[in-house]
Amino acid sequence: MSTIAAISTAPGMGGIGIVRMSGKDCFSVLEKIFAPKSKKIAPKGYTMQYGNIVDSNKNIIDEVIVSYFVEPKSYTTENMCEINSHGGNVVLKQILELVIKNGAKLAEPGEFTKRAFLNGRIDLSQAEAVIDVINAKTEIEAGTAEKQLEGYLSEKIKEIRDIGISLMSDIEASIDYPEYDVEEVTREKLEKELGLIKEKLEQLENSFESGKLIKEGIKTAIIGKPNAGKSSLLNAMLREDRAIVTEYAGTTRDTIEEYINLNGIPLKIIDTAGIRETDNEVEKIGIEKSRKAVKEADLIIAIFDGSKPLDNEDDEIINLIKDKTVIIVINKEDISKPNKDVLDRLNIGKTIINISALKKEGINEIYEEIAKMFETDKITNDSAFAITNLRHKNAIVNAKENVCKAIQTINDKMPIDVIAIQIKDVLESLGTITGESVTEDIIKDIFAKFCLGK
Repeated sequence: MSTIAAISTAPGMGGIGIVRMSGKDCFSVLEKIFAPKSKKIAPKGYTMQYGNIVDSNKNIIDEVIVSYFVEPKSYTTENMCEINSHGGNVVLKQILELVIKNGAKLAEPGEFTKRAFLNGRIDLSQAEAVIDVINAKTEIEAGTAEKQLEGYLSEKIKEIRDIGISLMSDIEASIDYPEYDVEEVTREKLEKELGLIKEKLEQLENSFESGKLIKEGIKTAIIGKPNAGKSSLLNAMLREDRAIVTEYAGTTRDTIEEYINLNGIPLKIIDTAGIRETDNEVEKIGIEKSRKAVKEADLIIAIFDGSKPLDNEDDEIINLIKDKTVIIVINKEDISKPNKDVLDRLNIGKTIINISALKKEGINEIYEEIAKMFETDKITNDSAFAITNLRHKNAIVNAKENVCKAIQTINDKMPIDVIAIQIKDVLESLGTITGESVTEDIIKDIFAKFCLGK
């Protein structure tokens, strides 16, 4: 493989920036541009050397520290080095240009991790966990990703695949040596072991519900009429003035999205445009987005102005939320208590919380109710064992379906070689998670989501 290079630190100003190289020629490329302060030494793994990066005219670009990693004990299992320079776009760009000019090529997004996978240091599920660690929004999400990176899922998949491979061996023996009449014994073992595989797959599949919330968060839409207090509620929940609040109805014309950490689970709050009839074309677009947010949300916080009588627009919102997971919030408790008519019309079997968004009263009650509704404590406790990747979940579901087909085939007294085909399909599905049986297109799609330098 060619020697690749990229800037591995985020763009912008910083104390330190890193240009990373990997490949068999990385040390020879480095030698052309690095002038160490002390005597030159042969690169040794896990060592560092201080010096300057210089151009072809020996002009100093920057003083740096170079880290050396000798194959196979490196991130990619290849020779690697990292040039630790001062942070800043100009200096880093100059160093990268020198590296490329002297024989390296610019890395593709995720190419360092891709090489770690292709060279066998990590499997595909661990590679995907790398980007989950980088993108984590809470400590719980980061911890779950770290478990996947350590190989938790890989171990579970290997356990299941080992059972399947053992069954394939038994089937082959039964087919190759029919004179020993072992087919009946093999069928009994197949049924028992396939039941065990199904149980293990179901445990992984069921963990995805929690895993999805850990990774994507609880998608929460705040809806209501204009001036009911949606933006004030968003600001109160965020504890900052994120949304513009005015006395004029229809100020919010587009959705505003922010994340809140709720007991380690991301709460994705979406402030929507007020739902009402309007002739304003811009506001109409915002209202359509509000309706879409209602359809896609895991939770709806429907806010009503408790200082005024409810009207037809409020009734429309009530009809919109009847079959949804909802917390009803009655706002402006600081002005007046909601009258009996308001309470009766909002009594649709949903939790009702009285608040004052302006004075930030009742906000903790909303958090407590969300935590109870989604059992965030349980999700937190189970986080280390949760599947968070939809691709993995789909592969597990596909594998389980083939296990069920194999069990049915046994019950139908079908030929044993038919069962072998279905078990092979199970192994193929699980292999797409860890990378044993995966197409180049899937690999390309996964690593395209990575940033440069990783």
